[in-house]
Amino acid sequence: MRTCWVLDHPAHVRLLAPFLRAGQSDDVLIATQRHEVERLLEHGDGHIPRRQIHWVERPVGDSRRKKALARWRSSHRFLRQCNEHGAPIQRIVTIGAPLELMAWKSPFLRRKIKSITERWYITDTEVNHTAHTLALKSATDVVLPTHWDASLDDGFSSSLKGIRLHRLNGVHGHVHLRPGQRPSAVSQPPRVLVRRLVGNGVHDEDELLEFPDNMLDGLQITTADEEHYDGDPWRLDRELAAHDAVITQSVTLASEAVLLGTPTLLLSKAERGFLERLESEGHPLFRWKTACEGEQWDNMHAQFLTGIHLTDALEPEEWPNARQHMAQLLAMELID
Repeated sequence: MRTCWVLDHPAHVRLLAPFLRAGQSDDVLIATQRHEVERLLEHGDGHIPRRQIHWVERPVGDSRRKKALARWRSSHRFLRQCNEHGAPIQRIVTIGAPLELMAWKSPFLRRKIKSITERWYITDTEVNHTAHTLALKSATDVVLPTHWDASLDDGFSSSLKGIRLHRLNGVHGHVHLRPGQRPSAVSQPPRVLVRRLVGNGVHDEDELLEFPDNMLDGLQITTADEEHYDGDPWRLDRELAAHDAVITQSVTLASEAVLLGTPTLLLSKAERGFLERLESEGHPLFRWKTACEGEQWDNMHAQFLTGIHLTDALEPEEWPNARQHMAQLLAMELID
């Protein structure tokens, strides 16, 4: 089945990489123009196969509605051209990016690309309400994790009439990560990977918390800030596992780090079902959701620094085979 894979976020590139490798040689990619997505594709040899790529703009910031419409039109035009010069596109697979699902038909005309009979919307972010609303207009299949918190999704999961719902047992990191080897002893001073976000994401304005100036005192820091990480983007997961701890504003990076067994301090107001699952399963996640000040913050910071030395006592839940489950949903046979 010839597939169009939509790569809207660096984590999505990593998540979909096993399925790109198992796909067809005439599959195509629609990728968002953001620094880390571009670097992953540029350095993708050995990780993802070379495929035809159509680049689209990220609909954020000023004029985001205009950008969204332009992206819809651009993606529709690209999909039509693919059908004119090769086998028909039969399936679109996207993670949290609904515009390409809508692009199977023209934004102004009733012209549809009839060959695209499967339109998959995969998500683990309950609060992405605008994207969910748009996905309801065109998706044929929706994949939600079993830990999905319907109280946060503004009625999305209860509105899937006529859409096939698939449940995935696992956090998205379970699909593309593998349990890694942790350091045998904590360095002195501890080696801590720090990731700050740019702050232009859909939810960043309401969720980001500032880093206190003195929070990193006495630590050996590796900086992996959004759009400013100079290391190999495909080895970031190994860096997470190789460090003694992580401090981040990113819920995605936090989930990946704790799955790999690395104590992580997440500074974010974000509420996600997968964060609740990680905590309940005993992963070393330390969450702080208000301004980083006062006695309670000092206590949490101290608990985190102490927790760096206590990972041997952790007994998290067994790793679910989410990768194979996702492959079964997409009717694919993985090659690695």
